[in-house]
Amino acid sequence: MSIKKKLSVFFTLLVLCILLANNTLHYIRSKNRLIEFNKKEITLVTEEIAYEVENSKNSASYMENRMAQELRTASIAIQDSLPADYHDVSNDQLKRLAKKLMISHITLLAPAGDDIIGVKSSDPKEINMSTKEWGYWYISFRQLLSQQTITTKKGVTLPHFWSGPIEVASSNPNHIDKWGYYYDGSTNYIIDPYFRDRHVLDFEKRFGPTNVMNRFTENLEGVLELTVFNPKNFGKRNQNVYLNGNKYIKIKDQPIWYGTYTYRNTDRDKKSIQEVLKTGKSQSYLAEINHKKVLKTLVPIKEKNTPAYVIGVVYDYGLIEKELQQELIKHLLLSLPFIFIVLIISFIFSTSITRPIKHIMEHVNQIAKGNFGKVLNTRRKDELGGLVANINHLSHFLKTYVDDLKKSQEESEYHAYHDFLTGLPNRRYFKEQLNRRLIESKEKSIRHVAVLFMDIDRFKDINDTLGHSKGDQLIQLIANRIKECLPSANSFLTRQGGDEFVILFSDFIPEEVKGITEKIMAYVQQPCYIDNDEVFVSISSGLSFYPEHSTNLDTLIMYADVAMYASKRQGGSRVSIYHDSLNQKQAEKVHIETRLRKAIQKGDIDVYYQPKIEAKRNVITGVEALVRWNDAELGFVSPEAFIPMAEEAGLIQYLWEVVMKKACSQVSEWNKVSDEKMTLAVNFSPRQFQDPVVLVNEIKHFLSLHRFDPAWFEMEITESTLLMNAEETIKALHLLKKYGISISIDDFGTGYSSLSYLKKLPIDCLKIDRSFIQDIQEDYSNSEIAQAIISLSQSLKLQVIAEGVEEEYQKAFLMENGCDHMQGYLFSKPLAAEDFEAAFLNS
Repeated sequence: MSIKKKLSVFFTLLVLCILLANNTLHYIRSKNRLIEFNKKEITLVTEEIAYEVENSKNSASYMENRMAQELRTASIAIQDSLPADYHDVSNDQLKRLAKKLMISHITLLAPAGDDIIGVKSSDPKEINMSTKEWGYWYISFRQLLSQQTITTKKGVTLPHFWSGPIEVASSNPNHIDKWGYYYDGSTNYIIDPYFRDRHVLDFEKRFGPTNVMNRFTENLEGVLELTVFNPKNFGKRNQNVYLNGNKYIKIKDQPIWYGTYTYRNTDRDKKSIQEVLKTGKSQSYLAEINHKKVLKTLVPIKEKNTPAYVIGVVYDYGLIEKELQQELIKHLLLSLPFIFIVLIISFIFSTSITRPIKHIMEHVNQIAKGNFGKVLNTRRKDELGGLVANINHLSHFLKTYVDDLKKSQEESEYHAYHDFLTGLPNRRYFKEQLNRRLIESKEKSIRHVAVLFMDIDRFKDINDTLGHSKGDQLIQLIANRIKECLPSANSFLTRQGGDEFVILFSDFIPEEVKGITEKIMAYVQQPCYIDNDEVFVSISSGLSFYPEHSTNLDTLIMYADVAMYASKRQGGSRVSIYHDSLNQKQAEKVHIETRLRKAIQKGDIDVYYQPKIEAKRNVITGVEALVRWNDAELGFVSPEAFIPMAEEAGLIQYLWEVVMKKACSQVSEWNKVSDEKMTLAVNFSPRQFQDPVVLVNEIKHFLSLHRFDPAWFEMEITESTLLMNAEETIKALHLLKKYGISISIDDFGTGYSSLSYLKKLPIDCLKIDRSFIQDIQEDYSNSEIAQAIISLSQSLKLQVIAEGVEEEYQKAFLMENGCDHMQGYLFSKPLAAEDFEAAFLNS
């Protein structure tokens, strides 16, 4: 595509993106406004329903009292109309009397053994009905018969009378009744008149919340269903009551008090109802119910002196989506004219720019074909004129460069394939040679091709001791010794770099190659004399064979390298042959370990410093030295990855020595020029305590070597360290404490700590693990563990420091609870020495 078209398309797409972004933002704002309006609408609806529910409850209480008074009046009239002995009363007589008094039914209750049963009734289902299992109702009947004061709190108590609350009839659960019970001792039965169904429910139909709820669902667009939930029993099973052979649910136990529940999502609603009651806040969620996308909102209602309940509102979410789609289509249609105008303008503009560029492109094409030296003439004084002058200059420069390049090509080609120090072929030459011999092995049926990888053991120590100049001489001496041991034919020696050599063998059986390798290793182990120094070295070797191990060139080299480091892990000065147990994952692990070992040997390990802050004075009281590794091949490697590997490979001590050497030297220099001395905290691995006495001596050696006052040095150990070689570890800690070193428990709370250990050990400080600090929320929730550790430290008279402080409210919480020492990204991330100086020491 030409530049002219690209410019047109670019500007058009730019405007299109801006318009799309604007439409998207408008869509989001519209959606938020609609949802906010929906929330306000739901709030008004639920407030109105809650008012009606509460009003209904208050009115119902008043009406129950009035109905109770009417039932007592009816009871006295019944007593005056009936004989004192229920044997003289007929059921038909009770039917006529109930109709006359305008009540639903009359039942006479009388004692029968340890029960009170219905002996006569206008309702056949009440005859012989037992009340023994009716709970407080039965207790009330006994108190009436004994002429005692009714103690039941529910219902209404009047002289010689008690009226139970409105409830489902246990004799016939298809009805809801309001009962009255009268007994003054003049009869051998309790008079039980009661209202049923219509008399009881008419008030609810006229004054309850149902009418309001129906009005909302019928007239308010989008409101599909309103439900008043009983949170105590909604979604639960086994709510049924079993009495007199009938099964029913009491009114107060019914899961739905008012409204309908056709948009069922029981499991989700049950969980949400409990959550909104717990938090006191409404919750909404979208769901596909009854083949309709709905927004269901659950609102908790808590009033004084009444049980809490939840109002559910089901809203048709399709209305919101429909309005949003219409709004979006309208804005997209309005955007089309703007896009068309921009397309035309950008095309005109791009044409004026690209016409002069065409001539320049033709000249550049000639240069690209190798036609140097030609000059393009132009009278332009603008940027394009400057571009023409630069192209002419480039043409002249390329001509000179090509001539010089031809002269140096032969010399460059030699250096590209040979090592500068030893004159041996290098890695590139080796790969080409290996590839050639693999091809020959296929064509000429050569039995074997072997790759021998060799590395000088602990060469870094020798290099550091003798110096790099003598280290180079040693490399040359070792190279000559290896050459002397090799057969004149079918072997090829290269230096891969540093202290590594690779030898290629062809047409030797594995036993012969191994024999040559052992001969080389024996010869190399003989004393080496460099000037006046006598040096002893050894070599670790690894072998891989074609075609046994691989037919791939790079894989053979890698396998030999893996086998060589297997020799290193076994103590060095040996040869290992690659085998199948060294799988790909192990090979990768060994490769990383190899890079780490080399980084330690070369000192390519960095130390970063994170400040420790005393928050009250806002001053730096110390730094924590943190190891970092940025490898040229692997890039940045996390400490969480390479520190465990260093521990496993036995490199942790060498890694620690690098950190101690750099950190003690650096902080010692800082303290010389600082008014307020800084402490240095260094982490220790549990593996270093396998020989605690040696560790103590090494720490003293490093501090003495760098003239670092022990009073300013802090050892950080993890809780797991205390479980390794416990008695010897404790002795070592006491020796270090006596020497003047402070001891901190790092990542406290994440491992296993015995309080008896904390009291016995010479510990100065507990460091709260960062996970507990990051759990603390802005309202100080999830702060219990951090607060407990601070209290524990204070009670044990230990200093406490918080790690991972990243927010101001975390800092405020820690200061309020007596933890003034902190470190974390709120103050500074770990910094390299020069960055630390620039940030904190050069101000």
